[in-house]
Amino acid sequence: MMPPHGAPVEELLVARFRSHARRLFWSAVVLIGVCGATAYFYDNLPSGFEDWMLLAAAAAAIVLLVIVPFLIWLSRSYTITTRRVIVRDGLGARSRRELSHTRGYSIGVRRGIIQRMWGAGTITLSNGIDAPLRLVNVPSVNLVHEVLADQIEVNQILAHRDAQSGQA
Repeated sequence: MMPPHGAPVEELLVARFRSHARRLFWSAVVLIGVCGATAYFYDNLPSGFEDWMLLAAAAAAIVLLVIVPFLIWLSRSYTITTRRVIVRDGLGARSRRELSHTRGYSIGVRRGIIQRMWGAGTITLSNGIDAPLRLVNVPSVNLVHEVLADQIEVNQILAHRDAQSGQA
């Protein structure tokens, strides 16, 4: 349903998602392996080593190989609204990039072999003026592509209609 002529169009959330979580697979394997190795070697270490050394090494491995990759994955989010696409990125210093549907842009989809196996892909949005906006490892990439194309079409129709009603 289209809003009436001249009525302000409310910005609604269409989708909010993160990149595909498959990149956390190796972190999960490391977590399971570190927990298993720590349980096996606790109170069973060769002479010269103490249990606190084992626990410190396990904690360091978990922080570096499990928690840091998870926080990096968690720090990037993609939001599609009825007016724009928003990419938020960063752990400490946050950056934010936006691209308006009204201005129009081209949508490019790139899918590698592994991405195809998981139903993911990388979407590149380019309006020809700004630097392209990349949505990396998007889950259900075909669905997101269709949503973006529909949002561009609706916003172009609304912008054209408002421009025509303003001239009359």
